[in-house]
Amino acid sequence: MREGSATPHAVVPLPATKQALRARILAARDALDPVQRGAGAQGIASRIAVLPSFDGATTVLATLPFGSEWDVRPLAQAALDRGKSIVVPRVDAATRRLVLHRVVDLDADVSPGFRGIPEPLPRTPIVRPADVDCVLVPGVAFDPAGRRLGYGGGYYDRLLPHLRPGVPRIAGAFDVQIVDEVPVDAHDLAVDLVVTPTRTFATRR
Repeated sequence: MREGSATPHAVVPLPATKQALRARILAARDALDPVQRGAGAQGIASRIAVLPSFDGATTVLATLPFGSEWDVRPLAQAALDRGKSIVVPRVDAATRRLVLHRVVDLDADVSPGFRGIPEPLPRTPIVRPADVDCVLVPGVAFDPAGRRLGYGGGYYDRLLPHLRPGVPRIAGAFDVQIVDEVPVDAHDLAVDLVVTPTRTFATRR
């Protein structure tokens, strides 16, 4: 190397960049005080409940909470009480895809499934992706443009293209899950709205 030339920077592979961000955000989310997490989840639910895209939906797809995720169950129960249909995904490990089921009882129709994530029992009715008219998309990190970092399995990236075009994609997240920019691949799909306890980001998907 010639004297005075700049030292080249090592290029970090995208999977490693994603994994580092995933680990950092999960640690920050796990470290939230339980009282703060509960209040934040209520704030997220309250802001989503009044969104026209959610309020006007009849069939809502929602993944039930796992670990330190915000608790979507009160929002889902309120939706059930208002006559909406709640659809919950179940992992088909053989095909690495999500199978959608309608639940009418968030306790009796659900049990721990893939990796301990709450899933609908196989006896519950299967719902076609085309019947969903609003989806609450889970994730680890989001940015103001709607880019999303998931858990690494790619399940929602494979599911979302099977929904009807234009179906609203809404992500709830704590403020610690918002970053300046999420690193993405070409197959990573964005959301339309990111809702935190204090802010709502409307994106241009």
